[in-house]
Amino acid sequence: MPETGTAKPRLGYIGIGLMGLPMVRHLLPKGYAITTYDIAPARCESAREAGAGIAATPAGVVDGADLVILNLPTLDAVEQVMFGSGGVAAAMKPGQILVDFSTIPVEACRRLGARLLAERGCGWVDTPVSGGPPASGTGTLTVMAGGREEDLARIAPLMADVAGRYTIMGGPGAGMVAKMINQMIVGCTHAVLAEALMVAEAAGIDAKRIPECLAGGHADSNLLQRNYPRMANREFAPQGYARQMLKDLEMVNVFTAGLKTATPMTADALNLYRMAVHFGHAELDTTALVKVYDREG
Repeated sequence: MPETGTAKPRLGYIGIGLMGLPMVRHLLPKGYAITTYDIAPARCESAREAGAGIAATPAGVVDGADLVILNLPTLDAVEQVMFGSGGVAAAMKPGQILVDFSTIPVEACRRLGARLLAERGCGWVDTPVSGGPPASGTGTLTVMAGGREEDLARIAPLMADVAGRYTIMGGPGAGMVAKMINQMIVGCTHAVLAEALMVAEAAGIDAKRIPECLAGGHADSNLLQRNYPRMANREFAPQGYARQMLKDLEMVNVFTAGLKTATPMTADALNLYRMAVHFGHAELDTTALVKVYDREG
């Protein structure tokens, strides 16, 4: 049964994929009315079974929605559902807000947000996330937010149900900059973990006990405790994170080049993810980076 209490914003939700579906399933019992749309319409059937509505077009999620949410994999997808035929923008009314959980280039985020405000009088907040599908399904995501102050204030009730950690980083695009930094750290850390595993195995020690051995020290981390064991056991999940990390690090590379800031470690990690995808591991999680080091490649 839905939770009782303060009325929840009505949501139009576009993008029912790895992150979107668990979030919709999490929000519905909390009293949110949700209408969904996905470029692949069949994905919405699971959301319908959970109690959500389905729209035939992106514009169809807008009617009656207080907030319109995007959770899409690419900039092309974001631009298409926003400004393409049957897109969201033409149906939005002044005062509505677009909440973008997608990861897209910082420049594009600011450009599209400015266009939506100029053409429709609607706010755009960039709220990229970290934590993966499990956190999306439990309301414990890390959310990095950027946008106008008045728009960020309006999305606070939603963020209280979506995020375990919600941080306003500044104006439009600021959340996306924080996401770029997040992906730099995560991508490079997986490369370090893979190399550490290779050294431990080559040296003949019990490589699988490294997280236990290093727990509580300066080398300890959530990724060491959670992801290194999967690397060591070669237990890779079919989630497409390697492909996603490659896309994100390519965006980081372009962004930092525009800042004229050298990031050689990130560039090295980017090349490793290019190799991982080239070797056919695009649909595995980021721990599959170790397969680049394995003899079978």
